[in-house]
Amino acid sequence: MPRNQQFEIPQELRQLAEDNVEHARKLYLQFMEGISQAWTTPSADRAPPGFNEIRERAIKITRENADAAFNLARDVANAKDLQELVTLQTRYVQSQMEWYAQQTQEFGRLMAKALRGAQSSTPGQD
Repeated sequence: MPRNQQFEIPQELRQLAEDNVEHARKLYLQFMEGISQAWTTPSADRAPPGFNEIRERAIKITRENADAAFNLARDVANAKDLQELVTLQTRYVQSQMEWYAQQTQEFGRLMAKALRGAQSSTPGQD
């Protein structure tokens, strides 16, 4: 292969990859729906104050993270060459690292709030 000729991923392979990503996404959404239903049972109503908020946010963040990963997979499936693949992966890693830092801070605040609420609602803690 001449040096100036770039490797191009065939359209048929890209289409197959995109179809597989979409199939995996649908299966994942079904799985998450089951998880969400299991977490919203009547026993969830007995959770200490503030912990329902944590649970709801955890479900939302899980979906957002999965959406980002599936979007990357779709974009990778449509990438035409290796340079585009590297660029997509680099952008994804950078954005995810920033997002994970924000999620960690948010969960820290939610946990502190929930713990304060649990302590203040416990009898005999005054």
